[in-house]
Amino acid sequence: MFTAFSTALSALDATSTAIDVVGNNLANMNTPGFKTSEVDFSDLVTQSLGSGLGTTQVGFGTGIPTTVMQFSQGALETTNGLDDAAIQGSGFFVVNNPSAGTEYTRAGDFQIDKNGNLITNSGQYVQGWTTINPNTGAVDTTGPIGNITIPEGTLQPPVATTSFSDSINLNSAATTGTASDFTTPVTVYDSLGNPLVLTLNFQQTGANTWSYDVTVPGSAVSGGTAGTAFDTGASGTLTFNSSGTLIDPPAGSPISVNISGLTDGASDLNLSWNLYSSSGSPSITQYAQASASSSNTQNGAPAAELSQVSISNGGTIVAEYTNGNQVTVGQIALANIENPSTLVAVGNNNYQLSGATATPSVGVPNTGGRGEVVGGSIEQSTTDMATEFTNLIVYQSAYEANAHVVTTAEQLTQDTVNLIQPQ
Repeated sequence: MFTAFSTALSALDATSTAIDVVGNNLANMNTPGFKTSEVDFSDLVTQSLGSGLGTTQVGFGTGIPTTVMQFSQGALETTNGLDDAAIQGSGFFVVNNPSAGTEYTRAGDFQIDKNGNLITNSGQYVQGWTTINPNTGAVDTTGPIGNITIPEGTLQPPVATTSFSDSINLNSAATTGTASDFTTPVTVYDSLGNPLVLTLNFQQTGANTWSYDVTVPGSAVSGGTAGTAFDTGASGTLTFNSSGTLIDPPAGSPISVNISGLTDGASDLNLSWNLYSSSGSPSITQYAQASASSSNTQNGAPAAELSQVSISNGGTIVAEYTNGNQVTVGQIALANIENPSTLVAVGNNNYQLSGATATPSVGVPNTGGRGEVVGGSIEQSTTDMATEFTNLIVYQSAYEANAHVVTTAEQLTQDTVNLIQPQ
């Protein structure tokens, strides 16, 4: 009977711990990347009373319960936050805590500090790669991981145009001569990033034949006159077949447009006017429709400032400039841990390795068993309110039952004392 006190007290202590775990799970219902813990109970050694087949075994209660984190997949919430990222599948973000070393997290509510470092919401540095391969322009992920620093406030130099194209239809029903004249502008950029407007001039000279000429504003070149178009010398004839398909110049024969003596001091422009797409289809046609340009493209760009940085799917860090160019400037790393339940929670949504944890395998997302990174999303907590409330009711009932054992044992003890004490 006297062991009933200790066994019941051990149950009260264990159940109190279990209630604490439930409380912590419920408290973190809205914590990004939080993983719930389950409580495992185990009995203590038993005592054998008597001997033979009728041996009675009496246990000494329950031991201190253990908690096991359940690293199941949490639901992904789309936030559209530029610096938010979620892991779909297994893996952890690797972060560097200046005061505690390497830690791991599933919470991807990141932000950028004043120095351009990608950090967690509690200040740890997100790890990855930022070295760019000069030959491919891609992030080099073969080296060691480090802090991801975003080039905040940097200027992107201008890119001089070297080629352009224009999708044009020339009206086959037009009257030959000046009545068929058609012009369309194409904006290109010089080495200083200044725009220069080319004017493409067309005139029907005969059946299925058109002349072309390229001019620029006279004020743009040293030999020109302001207010008067300057002829670049790029001129010739376009020939179409009876189906309105361009046949001359043939595919693979771009027209050279050379512009020298730019008044803004930029380098001479040497342009290629591509009359065909990369698949060999003509970009200029001659059908019985009004002469018009539907679109034009060129490969130059003005100087631009960094406008925003975002995390895209796959964990790439993309910088977007005011000229519309997007450049990959970094790659987030993921760590695959074979037995994540052995990790030790250290607060701030982070985990550290324990002595029982397998060595993490760090690499690019979606490789080597690592999950995929989804940009603009956050992984929600895996706490389920219904499950935790059910557990809470069960543990409360267990606590009350064991408390009743204590009061019963106390009453029996008092009754025994009264039997042996004289009245």
